[in-house]
Amino acid sequence: MDQNRVKQILSSSADIQVTYKDASVWIDSVSEDGKTAVVHLRGPLEERSEVSISDLEEV
Repeated sequence: MDQNRVKQILSSSADIQVTYKDASVWIDSVSEDGKTAVVHLRGPLEERSEVSISDLEEV
């Protein structure tokens, strides 16, 4: 995924499915340099991870 699409997803009110290594995630924020994003798994766990946006895929 690219930086512009991540920003579009963040600003959208729609529920857009995104995966990280085959796990469904929510994108919480994108870094200032646009290379990484903070995500957390969909579901009850709120553990957040910083990942490369190139590893995110839109379903």
